[in-house]
Amino acid sequence: MFADFHWPNWEQTSDPALQILASQPSTGAAARQTPIVFIHGAFMGAWSWQPNFLDYFAGQGFHAIAPSLRGHGDSEGFDRLDSASINDYVNDLSTVVGQLEGPPPILVGHSMGALVVQRYMERASVSAAVLMAPVPPHGLMPSTLRMMIGDPLLYLQFGMMQFFGAGTVDSSVAQRAVFSESTAQEDLEDYAELVQRESQRALWDMNVHARGRPRLTRGDIPVHVIAGAEDALFNARETKAVADLWDATWEEVPGLAHAMMIEPGWERSAQAIVDWLDSRAIP
Repeated sequence: MFADFHWPNWEQTSDPALQILASQPSTGAAARQTPIVFIHGAFMGAWSWQPNFLDYFAGQGFHAIAPSLRGHGDSEGFDRLDSASINDYVNDLSTVVGQLEGPPPILVGHSMGALVVQRYMERASVSAAVLMAPVPPHGLMPSTLRMMIGDPLLYLQFGMMQFFGAGTVDSSVAQRAVFSESTAQEDLEDYAELVQRESQRALWDMNVHARGRPRLTRGDIPVHVIAGAEDALFNARETKAVADLWDATWEEVPGLAHAMMIEPGWERSAQAIVDWLDSRAIP
């Protein structure tokens, strides 16, 4: 069905300047050797890691880094956003990792960012990978159909945001998609001002090329999948499919929805990552 479809001039040839947020190990914390890089999901930017995760992981001794992929946050490339592919985002991650010192990094990807991490592992070595609420191997279509049938107003909101911008988002409606009910209305309104359109090409990639390819990676990379028990976008069966694909460990965090790094209770998902890394004895 898709074999004869061709997008013109998809791959971007220039490397845009990227916004990179970072937090150094806190004073008094035992510094760890391995840096940790956080890759945001669709419609977001590095800002999604800043309120909580960067300082939390710095407090655990990590050099914590969070880039905004091209066309997101304060990175260049918004004028060419719709032509940005998942492969372009992998190029951005490669640029960031190339600037780091120390062992190969730990990569933590959220949602779309989890697919970027999987694709990066096909090119280069990492010390470990954590996939948070990852895009399922079969793509976005089942989630989209569930939303279309079960919550048509929410489906309409996503469509309006994609075509008309974040200003069309009703924060109370968007809460049902990515946040738990415990998220404060004030926080929802703040985040609604930061979300943005996503690349049409990247959305296409997530529909038809969402399956990771472990056969192309180094076989001994430890991978952990974390799911939010209240995630309305990707259910347990779908996130377990990602874990099965990578022969990875899987963990569900109670009380958290899709945006598990910025909603109340985020500490549980952060600590789950730290505990898993410590169990793997990653320095």
